[in-house]
This record gives sequence, structure tokens and C-alpha cells, in this order.
Amino acid sequence: MPDATPMPPMSSVPLRQLKDLPGPRGWPLLGNTLQVKPPRIHRDVERWAAEFGPLFRMRLGRLDQLVIADHELLAGVMRDRPEGFRRSPFASRVGAEMGLPQGLFSAEGEDWRKQRRMVMAAFAPSHVRAYFPSLVKVMLRLRGRWQKAAGAGQAIPLQADLMRYTVDAIAGLAFGKDINTLESGEDVIQRHLDQVLPAVFRRVLSIVPYWRWFKLAADRELDASVAVINATILDIVAQARQQLRDEPQRRTQTRNLLEAMIAAADQPGSGLDDRHIAGNVLTMLLAGEDTTANTLAWMIHLLQRNPQALQRVQHEVRTLAPDPAAYSFDQMEQLVFLEACASETMRLKPVAPFIGLQALRDTVVGDVAVPGGTHVWGVLRHDSVGERLFQRPEAFLPERWLDEAVPPLSGAAKRAAMPFGSGPRMCPGRYLALLEMKMAMAMLLSSFDIDDVATADGRPPRELMAFTMQPVGLRMRLRAAAAVP
Repeated sequence: MPDATPMPPMSSVPLRQLKDLPGPRGWPLLGNTLQVKPPRIHRDVERWAAEFGPLFRMRLGRLDQLVIADHELLAGVMRDRPEGFRRSPFASRVGAEMGLPQGLFSAEGEDWRKQRRMVMAAFAPSHVRAYFPSLVKVMLRLRGRWQKAAGAGQAIPLQADLMRYTVDAIAGLAFGKDINTLESGEDVIQRHLDQVLPAVFRRVLSIVPYWRWFKLAADRELDASVAVINATILDIVAQARQQLRDEPQRRTQTRNLLEAMIAAADQPGSGLDDRHIAGNVLTMLLAGEDTTANTLAWMIHLLQRNPQALQRVQHEVRTLAPDPAAYSFDQMEQLVFLEACASETMRLKPVAPFIGLQALRDTVVGDVAVPGGTHVWGVLRHDSVGERLFQRPEAFLPERWLDEAVPPLSGAAKRAAMPFGSGPRMCPGRYLALLEMKMAMAMLLSSFDIDDVATADGRPPRELMAFTMQPVGLRMRLRAAAAVP
């Protein structure tokens, strides 16, 4: 299997250099910068991958980048972390400049290892299972919100509601905090969180960092949102510390991620402090919001466009999990076709269609010599939508993920889609994310019939790249579910 390996001192295989690779022609100084548009940059690079192959070169500004569109090569690079590769540092630098605390997402090396241990413990399946009753409560609030909209004949802004749901879910699990944005008005933390990742993405790709010298109205609004977010995080941490002072036994029997982080940070020689705590509060809120909510929105849209799959998954849910108020963990485990719908959605519409990395040492990727310091753009949606591994790759066919699928998916095909990443830095919240998706979808399919999921102009939703890939403008209309025949 192709892999990323340390460069040998002498090689019998001639290696290509980055400058020798094919790639799109660019402009002096600007390179290919003017040939890509930030909202669709993932599509632009995917188009180049189809033209130039699995390994090519592009230049954004004065920065040469190795582009990898082969899933096996890219998986090898991601396995070679944190020693051989790191995340591209640009997003972390921009976030720090904005005044955002930094957490696990931006941590590297030993700092990452210390934080990773705590976060993985918090998202262990046993912890998520124990949290299940609280997750049911959040899901029922979403149902109540949608019942009101259905009763009033109102269109539901799909992503906004789903982001409220995912923020409430992650806040309860990770911080023991019932922030209840689903039953609140418009001035909620979720509204401010929605400003952050798109702003980071825009600034990372900006040719000129104008905000360092003057600020537009949008920049001032962003500053205000960052101030609200930071104040909210400080309050969440302060409340957790007070809880530990009131109940000292909780330091050895922590009940959520935040308490575990505080207890660990307070240990002598831990190397952790309140900056790490605040950074991980923010990381969990951001990571737990956009990715799961956008995947749910894409899944609802794709099911509405594919009536046969919608009918099958609706029958499964109404047979095995008809009453959301009585949902159990085991019921969610039985919804295998619903899980296949999630897998197919993440294959076609990954919320992270690319990943930015940087080599920390001289290495080899395929037949290309990669010097330390080289920036890498990994195209995650290439082989997963290609004919080499998938029959009818453009079609939404959840049944291809089932064990009884004919023909069965090959191992290579199953590995081609990497919605949660790969290697040591695979998303620690993937187990919770999948459970959140299944619960929200099961509630929707058991409690409602879907009248419509569409954009205002009736066209397919545009893919907008704003740190995560989201559908633009989806609105949903529901009615109470008809009786199960």
C-alpha cells in the first residue's frame, strides 16, 4: 500500500521533485490564487485533481503546495502524525490573532498527546452511553420546535435549527451545561459561534490581511461575537470550578470533559492550564456544531431527492424506533439502513472535503520527494466519488454500505471515504456525532412526513466552503406523520 515514509539517504527509485510535478499554470507572485474562489475552492482543486492526477503542484501566493488526491497516499500521510506531519498552521494563527483560545484541534506534539488523552476519555462509548438520556431530552426539544413549525405551516431554516441541536448536545456531554438554545430566542451562543469558522476560513485565504489596519462592519461584528464567546467560556469554566469546590469528590469522579480537564490541569506538573481548558471548550463547541449539523442537512436533502431510500429508511425507523420519547441506545444500534444513509451522505457530501497539512521532516509520498516544511493539500473527495471504487459513484445508494450489498463494497472503497479523518488524529467525537445523527433522523422520520426540502429558487443547494462544507439555503416543510400502515 502506498504510504508516506521517511526519505531514505539513498534511493534506487528515481524520485520526482515538487517543481517537476504537473499542475495548473499560474501568475507571477500570485500563483493560482486568482483561479480559485474561497467559497468553492474545494471544487476548484477537485477539478484540477481530475485533470492532473493524484499528485500535482499548485501555488497559492508564493506558497507551493503538494496536492494529494489518492486516498491511500493521503491516509499514509495522516497516519504519520504527529511526528512526520502537522496540521497546516494558518488556521491556528488566524484564530489566535482573532483572540480565540486554542485547544486540541490546533495542538501539536506532546501538547496534543496530553490533551488527546483527556478528550478521548470523555468521548468513550461508555461515557456517551451514560449521557444518552440527556441526549434524548435535547432531541425531544428539537421535535417540539419542529412540531410548532409544522403546526403553523412555517418553513424551517434547516441548518440553523440543526446547529442549535448539536450545540446543545455537545455542551451537555462535554461540559454538563444545559444551554438550551433550542428553546431560546435569537440571542444565543450558537449565533455567535456561527461567525467564527467562516471568518477563520476567509482570513486564511485572504491575499491581504486588511483587518490588521482597518476593520469593516463584518470585522467589528466578528470582534463582538468573539468577546461574547470568550465571556461565555469563562463563565462555563468558572461554574465548573465552583462545582468542584462545592463537591471535592468530583475531582476523582469527574462527570464530564470539562471537570476532567480542570482536575488534570490542577495536578502539579501537568503542563496544562486554563488556556488549554478554554481552548478545548471552544474546540468542542465549534467541532460539535458545524460538522454534525451540516451532515444532517445534507442527509435530509439527499433522502428527499431519493424517494426509494427515504421510504426504506422511514419504514425501518417506524418499525424499530417509532417513539422518540422512549428511544434506547440499543434501538439506535439497530438502525443499520439509517447508518448506511449517513455513510453515503458523508461519501458524497463530506463536510471536510480537504485537509491542510505540513511536513515536519524530509519524507517521500508515492514517488515524490517532500522536503520538511512543505505544505500539503489533501483532497478527501476524489477516490470516494470515482468509478474505480464505486459503481454509479454519483448516485445516492445507501444500500451499498450494507453487509448484504451486491456487489459488496471492497475494503479499499470503504477506506476511500474518510469523513472523520484517519490515523492518530482521527476525530475523537465520531461516535457521538453518528449517534446524534441517528437520533435526530429517527425523530424526524418517525414523527413527521417531509413535504419539501428546497432552496428559495428551487435549485440544488450550492456547496459553500466556509471551513466546513455546508448546503446553502435549505428550508424544510413538515407535517405530522401519518399513521404507520
